[in-house]
Amino acid sequence: MSAEGQRILGIETSCDETAAAIVRDGNAVLSSVVSSQIDLHARFGGVVPEIASRAHEELLIPVIAEAIAEAGIASDEHPDVVAATVGPGLVGALLVGVSAAKAMSLVWGVPFVGVNHLEAHLYAAFLEEPELELPVVVLLVSGGHTMLVAVREPGRYELLGQTIDDAVGEAFDKVARTMGLGYPGGPAIDELSVKGDPSAISFPRAMRNEGLDFSFSGIKTAVANHVRKHPEDEPADVAASFQEAIVDVLLHKARKAAEQVGAKGICLAGGVAANSLLRERTCDVGIELGLRVFLPNRAMCTDNAAMVAAAAYHRLLSDGPTPLNVGADPGLRLVAD
Repeated sequence: MSAEGQRILGIETSCDETAAAIVRDGNAVLSSVVSSQIDLHARFGGVVPEIASRAHEELLIPVIAEAIAEAGIASDEHPDVVAATVGPGLVGALLVGVSAAKAMSLVWGVPFVGVNHLEAHLYAAFLEEPELELPVVVLLVSGGHTMLVAVREPGRYELLGQTIDDAVGEAFDKVARTMGLGYPGGPAIDELSVKGDPSAISFPRAMRNEGLDFSFSGIKTAVANHVRKHPEDEPADVAASFQEAIVDVLLHKARKAAEQVGAKGICLAGGVAANSLLRERTCDVGIELGLRVFLPNRAMCTDNAAMVAAAAYHRLLSDGPTPLNVGADPGLRLVAD
């Protein structure tokens, strides 16, 4: 089915961001609206699924209306396609977006496209760099996921490695909680680390030289033990040393992955891709290996609906519309086993 020139409404409700966007031709972002729930979840130190679902129910329609208006779509018109994240994520949160998208598809008489949230993150790069030369290795790092993916062509992926326990964003949040830095932990540690000495403490780098999988549960425990045994240490030094160890492991494996698949570039994706040190060191690796490096702007690192619409564009071209009997799949994988 042709998607050329069509304005796709993307909807994202997989976790704690209520987002809608209009994207034309897979990369022209006409609008992108994100309503964050951070303040609702901060006092709990993490996302509470029931609160997230209820917030999506309250916020989604106003967010969609704002995205449509910002895109310049008149009140007597509607988008040409509706897409929504169907998984992975929190099942209650996913159902809000999927149900709304299906209803709009029926009312407007337009195609519905179900989108894999992980695939959407991969397309964040193509939103800003449509001519990105393939293959590339994408380091996808967020609160729920840590993986290395080879993108050989649109829709053709190879999972090279992933975390066997905690996602890297989860490790940032838990370490920040241990240090009393609040939620979300990633930005807090990033900011504090600027004032610290990254070589002050030698935290473990689990599985650094073992394949392309990751493990971050050990360093989380090591930081907690260190803070308890050495309360006199500067928090900035602890944060900087923790961040240094994390980034070292991520990029050591990203470098190996790029060499292994003959990649022409390295891309970052996901919320942790906003981390300052990770962005800086990724550029260093690119220069060293002679590879293109793509760093999405920080607005495209976190969950957003523009990337959902971009992924939907390519899915519509390759697979056509998604049947309306598709359900939300909280455990949806990027690559089938």
